[in-house]
Amino acid sequence: MELNRMIDHTILKPEATEAAVQKIIDEAKEYNFFSVCINPCWVAFASEQLADTDVAVCTVIGFPLGANTPEVKAYEAADAIKNGANEVDMVINIGALKSQQYDQVRQDIQGVVDAAKGKALVKVIIETALLTDEEKVKACELAKEAGADFVKTSTGFSTGGAKVADIRLMRETVGPDMGVKASGGVHNAEEALAMIEAGATRIGASTGVAIVSGATGEGY
Repeated sequence: MELNRMIDHTILKPEATEAAVQKIIDEAKEYNFFSVCINPCWVAFASEQLADTDVAVCTVIGFPLGANTPEVKAYEAADAIKNGANEVDMVINIGALKSQQYDQVRQDIQGVVDAAKGKALVKVIIETALLTDEEKVKACELAKEAGADFVKTSTGFSTGGAKVADIRLMRETVGPDMGVKASGGVHNAEEALAMIEAGATRIGASTGVAIVSGATGEGY
């Protein structure tokens, strides 16, 4: 297992400067992470610098609340892809899910999936910290029905991040073929490997360097 190639090296803080984003990009190149995950305003900047590398450009849609209209999310995804994004991580309409407005949630995801079709992978952030287990299962089912490529635990901006139990539940729900991304609160190699063992196929973290440095010498 190449742990570095499972990491989306992330900087999503609103106060992130160009220098801070540059540091993430440089680290992603050095450690050959799978992607950098950045806010949409930095996509063109990152895309230009990563053009001749294996590092993908990932961005976020409807972030961090998920409360935009479906049309805005679809447009935001299309715009990000036009600017060079290879992957888009969208936040579901959490309030609609908790209101059992399942058609609305599915259509919300579908709009982004359609905008990205053939151009970028779509990850669906379900914000596990705000959901019951039943709601987590339903959110995963809706993401799968809408044709998304991944389900993802968290934005990192809510009341909690990824938990091993949630990764296990998400993997059981979506089956073996869909991606599962653990994001928020993964700080070191031990935590990352626990997520992977539970079924995660991608790790979203701002601590990518610490994760791979901690795994050095362990056969990962």
